[in-house]
Amino acid sequence: MTHSDDAAPFVLTEHELSLPLDHDDPDGETIDIFAREVAANDGRDRPFLVYLQGGPGQEAPRPVATPAQPSWLGRALRDYRVLMLDQRGTGRSTPFGAGPQLPPPQQADYLSHLRADAIVRDAECFRAHLGVDRWSVLGQSFGGFCALRYLTDAPDSLREAYFTGGLPPVGRPVDEIYAATFSVMRGKNQTYHRRYPEDRQRLHRVLELCAAGEVTLPDGDVVTPRRFRTIGNRLGMHGGAEELHHLLERDPRSPAFCYDLAAAMPFTGRNPLYAVIHESSYSDGHPTRWSAQRVMPDDFHDDLTLLTGEHIFDWHFEDCSDLAPYAELAGILAEHEWPRLYDAEVLASVDVPCAAAVYADDPFVERELSKETAQLLPRMRTWVTPDYEHNGLRVAGELILDRLFGLARDQQRATG
Repeated sequence: MTHSDDAAPFVLTEHELSLPLDHDDPDGETIDIFAREVAANDGRDRPFLVYLQGGPGQEAPRPVATPAQPSWLGRALRDYRVLMLDQRGTGRSTPFGAGPQLPPPQQADYLSHLRADAIVRDAECFRAHLGVDRWSVLGQSFGGFCALRYLTDAPDSLREAYFTGGLPPVGRPVDEIYAATFSVMRGKNQTYHRRYPEDRQRLHRVLELCAAGEVTLPDGDVVTPRRFRTIGNRLGMHGGAEELHHLLERDPRSPAFCYDLAAAMPFTGRNPLYAVIHESSYSDGHPTRWSAQRVMPDDFHDDLTLLTGEHIFDWHFEDCSDLAPYAELAGILAEHEWPRLYDAEVLASVDVPCAAAVYADDPFVERELSKETAQLLPRMRTWVTPDYEHNGLRVAGELILDRLFGLARDQQRATG
């Protein structure tokens, strides 16, 4: 289905495929996978750029015409037409949790087919469906994990690969990855407290109220101190420090505080998929066994004003009433033996121009681990920058894409 409007800057075309839940079992259960093609009015013949969204469990952004949103879209459409994939389990693809509720072991088997490896095979089905020989990919955050899997699984299908805050570690134990993210979060906390020194006392006061059961969310949940600390996730985002400072200025018993607090928390039942399979995203061949919980440093245990980041804990499924129904499922997946996602030998032989924005203080995808992965790829160029946070593509999309496109094309010219 195609939607066009002479007054709009782009044309939208909808694509939907019925694909196997398990690509290795083509005669088994099927799910729907949806993708939206976005092209400039004069660019419907331009090469494809496949946008792979962050997550896991997040649908692709919904494009808005005037001004073009998301902010990077206008820049992308000058060179490409963009295919936005609603990754399996999200959006208009068969959403997780919409059908009959299976027993937890069966749900766990279902969710084991929603990782980056399956998402790449979905993209390959769309490539065949659209009759495309080779196309480019742009991976934001978790989408970058999918893009690296693409380079492992089907590099001959790619013209270029771009990464923004999403160049994942290869072959590293998940405990090492989470230890690195805690180290970055320690620095984020220190920077925050230097900037807003008065907020440490405010944090102590709120945490005391949480311990007394006097802070509640609009859904009625009593906020525990450990759950409150998860708002540190916002420190990894542009504007996040200001958001937390303005939250702490409010009276913790006020309705405004409660609603703003709910919006700042990363893991809720609004998107259970993000919580349930989150740690599996970092597993390159290892069970996770609540890694973030096991490796949390002593100072984070001792100093409650050290806020945590994108760290999922087993107690989330106790403290969050809308996640409680998924507790057994999450426990099963924590013990799951996840297969490898990446092959270092294959990546070292990939002949695809790549460019990555690596954010210097990114607590979601740690800088040094990203740089280590970049060194595997012979045609990778990295831009390590302290100027943007994890959501840099959202806030400065045109500038970031312009830089990445230039890096990839410079090396194309250099190699002839």
